[in-house]
Amino acid sequence: MSRAAKPSSTRRPYLDPLESIGYLSRINYRIFAHALEKRTVKHGVTSGQWRFLRVLWEQDDITQRELSRRVGIKEATTVRTVASLVNSGFVTRARSKEDRRRIMIRLTAKARRLHNRLLPIVIEINERALQGVSKKDIETTRRVLRHTYENLTRTDAP
Repeated sequence: MSRAAKPSSTRRPYLDPLESIGYLSRINYRIFAHALEKRTVKHGVTSGQWRFLRVLWEQDDITQRELSRRVGIKEATTVRTVASLVNSGFVTRARSKEDRRRIMIRLTAKARRLHNRLLPIVIEINERALQGVSKKDIETTRRVLRHTYENLTRTDAP
């Protein structure tokens, strides 16, 4: 009997990669990141850098710790990525005037100019990925993914 024909009571969806929400989320993330990087690398931006730039385009001049939190990446990874952003000329790092312990991350003019070039790329990739998917299914997917995110990031979760 094919996988599609098995009754749901006998399937073990968390063990079958193509039925596991975690696995499907992971492979979709990887393919989105790869498709994005193929296009942004022409502008000198890696997929890792993109995630940070996207946050900084929304709010510039934030602490490195806050940037890490908003991107959802461990602080050690943020340190490395911010260093690559500095080396690429996309951000500057400076100590806060109010609290010298805090490192503030600021976009450069070069990074600001990239905003209007790179946003259409991410829009195009998302639209290509969603071709043939109904608006209702897209909204359901967004709602489910937001909910799973909230479930897994709640501070009271085991």
